Amino acid sequence: MKVLRTPDHRFDGLVDFPFEPHYLGIDDTEGGALRVHYLDEGPSAVAPVLLMHGEPTWSYLYRHMIPVFTAAGHRVVAPDLVGFGRSDKPIKREDYTYQRHVDWMSDVLDQLDLHRITLVCQDWGGLIGLRLLAQMPHRFSRLVVANTALPTGDQTLGEAFASWRTYSQEVDEFRAGRIVYGGTVSKLSEAEIAAYDAPFPDETYQAGARQFPMLVPDRPDDPASEANRRAWEVLRTLELPVLTLFGAEDRIMAGVDRVFQTEMVGAAGQPHKVLPGAGHFLQEDVGPELACLTNSFIASSIAATGHG
Repeated sequence: MKVLRTPDHRFDGLVDFPFEPHYLGIDDTEGGALRVHYLDEGPSAVAPVLLMHGEPTWSYLYRHMIPVFTAAGHRVVAPDLVGFGRSDKPIKREDYTYQRHVDWMSDVLDQLDLHRITLVCQDWGGLIGLRLLAQMPHRFSRLVVANTALPTGDQTLGEAFASWRTYSQEVDEFRAGRIVYGGTVSKLSEAEIAAYDAPFPDETYQAGARQFPMLVPDRPDDPASEANRRAWEVLRTLELPVLTLFGAEDRIMAGVDRVFQTEMVGAAGQPHKVLPGAGHFLQEDVGPELACLTNSFIASSIAATGHG
C-alpha cells in the first residue's frame, strides 16, 4: 500500500494546540505498516476518555475539550484516523474501506490496551467507534454519542447528507478548513481554518477525505450494511450508560439522537441534550460545555454503578 505522510512542519505553531504527538505502527492489511498518530494527555493509570473524530477533521477538533477532561483527572486518548491529521495517508481511494478503518482502529485499541473507556464519538468517529464498541464491549464503560449514527442502509440518509456527498465528490478544491467552518455556528478564525487544512498539503493527500462520504452505507446491500446490522444487534443488548449530546443546528444528524435513546438500554433516564448554538462540529461551537457534560456523566455513572 503506497502512502503519504504529511511533513511535520505543517503542524508547527497551531493555535491552541500544545499537545505532544504520539505514534504507533499498525498492520495495513496488505503486509505493510501504517503510522497512526494519537494524543495521550493526563495520568496514564486512570480510565481513558477516547475521543473519536470524523470527516474531514482530526484530533485538533478536540483541543478545547482535552484540558477540561484532564483538569477533572481523566486520561484522554485522541487518535487520528488513517488518512487524516498526522496519521499516514494511503494514496488510492480504493485503499479506504469501512472495514479497514474498523480494523485499523481496533489495532490501535489493542496496542494501547485501553480498558474502562468512555467513548466520545462524532461523525465518522461514531461509525467506526460504535463498531469497536460492538466488537470489544469489554473495553468500554460508557458512551457519549454526539452528532453521529450507525447507518445500515435500510433507511434514507436524507437530503442534507445527499447534498454533502455530492459536494464532496464534485467540488474542485476540497478545503477541510472551509468545510468545518461551514458546519459550525460560531465559525472559525483563519488560523483555525489553516489548522484543519494542515494535514493536506495538496489533493494527493486527500484520498481518504474524498472517499469517506462514499463509504457511508446508503442502501441495504452496501458492503458495510450487514456488519452494521450485526453491530446493532450487540449494541441493543449492552447495559453500559449512554448519553446523547447533539447540536441543534446540525441538519444532517437531526433526530438521530432519538434512535440511540430508544434502541440502547443504557440510554434510559440519562440527561440527554440538544445543545443550542451548536452545529455539526459541536466541539468547535460548545466544546467546553460538551466536555463538562461528559465529565458529569462519567461521575454520575460511577456513582450509580460503584466502578469506573
